[in-house]
Amino acid sequence: MGRVSPTGYAHVRVTVTDIARSRAFYDAVFGWDVAFEVPEDADEATREQLGFLFGGVIYAFGGGLFGLRPVAPGGDRFDEDRVGLDHVSLTVAQRSELDAAAEVLDRLGVAHEPVKDVGGYSILEFRDPDGIALELTALTG
Repeated sequence: MGRVSPTGYAHVRVTVTDIARSRAFYDAVFGWDVAFEVPEDADEATREQLGFLFGGVIYAFGGGLFGLRPVAPGGDRFDEDRVGLDHVSLTVAQRSELDAAAEVLDRLGVAHEPVKDVGGYSILEFRDPDGIALELTALTG
């Protein structure tokens, strides 16, 4: 019996409560290029074509895509202990980038855990405005 053999991830999209707040966070922390969004002056055909965005945005980085889908109710909060997403982990090239990222988060006032060495790699954990668990990972061994 055969198996499905993916070669990587194409994209990740998270559901958020407030697109303006989430975009401000992701823009400030990561500064990714926008791959898809509905232009303000879009005609109806373009709005229909980009309807899969639900008014959100998809960023491009490192050969993949990361999207924000703003359809969650305002009072909703992420919970990694429920069925679904636990966290999103993004790779950086080396351990020193985790220390630099911690400094960026400090300047932005984003709470984070200390950089942790966990045997063969190191991680930096923090959360977005909806409490979605994010992690930066660097291989160290």
